[in-house]
Amino acid sequence: MINIRQARAGDEIGMQHCNLTNLPENYDMKYYLYHFATWPTLSFVAENENGRLVGYVLAKLNEEDTTGRPDGHITSLSVMRSYRRLGLAERLMNQSQRAMLESYNSACVSLHVRVSNQAAFSLYKNTLKFEVDHTEEKYYADGEDAYAMKKNLEGLYPLEIDSIDF
Repeated sequence: MINIRQARAGDEIGMQHCNLTNLPENYDMKYYLYHFATWPTLSFVAENENGRLVGYVLAKLNEEDTTGRPDGHITSLSVMRSYRRLGLAERLMNQSQRAMLESYNSACVSLHVRVSNQAAFSLYKNTLKFEVDHTEEKYYADGEDAYAMKKNLEGLYPLEIDSIDF
């Protein structure tokens, strides 16, 4: 059984381990803590039945757009290889996007993905319904290009009411 919960201080070690194991981009511990402190409701972790962190999504807000609403941004998403193909990345992303909408009334969410990362690109495009906005040349430190992708959040997560007492 995998538990998805909001990330918090103390998770940064497990998140960094997941990041170092799976991704070429890496962050200092203070970067994770900055996200937790500044946007406490937007990042989530996946834990296995032993409480070991097996995936995470690190998210933030961009500056407010012309409508006065901030856009969400996915900074990083990673799932340990032995836990892939279980829908964890999709669940983590959906939790974060829902929090962006509910906590900050974000109209859209953006992210960057390496042009060479076909598995991630397929997840974002086909499963999560992001669209390519443009390509950013030499976006990554190693010089690789990135697809800048966006998704509209309007109407995706309607208010769920379990019961109403009168």
